[in-house]
Amino acid sequence: MTAAWRIPLLAIAMLSMACGVWLGLIRLGWNLPLPWTDQLIGHGPLMVCGFLGTLIGLERAVALGTRWGYAAPVLSAAGAIAVDFGPSTFAGPLLITLGSLVMVAIFVELMRRQPSLFMGTMMLGAVAWAAGNAQWLAGAAIFRVVFWWLVFLVATIAGERLELNRVLRPARSVSWTFASAIAVVFAGVLVAAQRPEAGVMVLGAGLVALAWWLARYDVARRTVRQSGLTRFMAICLLSGYGWLGVGGVLGIVLRPVMPGVAYDAMLHAVFLGFVMSMIFAHAPVILPAVLGVALRYRSAFYLHLGVLQVSVLLRIVGDLVDDLGRWRVWGGLLNAAAVLLFLFNTGRSRLGSAA
Repeated sequence: MTAAWRIPLLAIAMLSMACGVWLGLIRLGWNLPLPWTDQLIGHGPLMVCGFLGTLIGLERAVALGTRWGYAAPVLSAAGAIAVDFGPSTFAGPLLITLGSLVMVAIFVELMRRQPSLFMGTMMLGAVAWAAGNAQWLAGAAIFRVVFWWLVFLVATIAGERLELNRVLRPARSVSWTFASAIAVVFAGVLVAAQRPEAGVMVLGAGLVALAWWLARYDVARRTVRQSGLTRFMAICLLSGYGWLGVGGVLGIVLRPVMPGVAYDAMLHAVFLGFVMSMIFAHAPVILPAVLGVALRYRSAFYLHLGVLQVSVLLRIVGDLVDDLGRWRVWGGLLNAAAVLLFLFNTGRSRLGSAA
């Protein structure tokens, strides 16, 4: 598939993100139009599956280099459209589940070509996504499914960072430490299926261990001393690892298993603080590879990164401190502003490169 044919899939992913952000603001109390009364439950599926699932599927399909691999982002994008433009139906979960199964097949093939710890980690992440989607398709509540989706994103990102860290030639003990942290993360989500509070505690411990490993051994610790885009990416990565650790600590201490302020704090420390920081870091590299376009680095990139960090801090403080509950609402609005600034700065960077 040529780069031009990938643009519609990227557009659907962006639309899913926009709709997910819109629904998130309504959930926080902002008075915005809602097309369908039961559409609020689409916030998580659109952000994780429609947006990130489609993007990751597209990236992996490009890496695989075969036509059948594009079925993963096509199916997840089609499922996102079903969720985007109507109330919750069987079609959206079904299409997204099928897309995640194709994603597992992609990683099986990539693992066959290049057996390694990093590829195995990403493959297990895809399995977690498929497992969560299958439960969603079977009628499980989103708050039961969301931890499987969290593991999908955390394992995918951690595996990618481990792959990039090969240049440092880590010792065997370092690799074993990484594998142990990932094993605890997966153990947590498995335990949570039977004992939710205990499982979230174990999951939190795994997230803390993984955050420590990434902050200690990732190449970002060295590249942060450089300049330009390299330094920007490193700062994004290191700040994201900090939020991953915060999410893990909240899981250990608060053990949130039901929707509420503690649940909101833990999930958004990971999904916003960690995952969005990773997106900001990798977008200047991944977008050119996927779309075949050039992006020029600009110091304005620090604006959307800074707004993101402040917004996540406000949101979590608002969740955890009763007297500052309004901060959660304003933090959510700044979350949306950070995403808009990211899109604006990225588009401006593309136009600058084309000039």
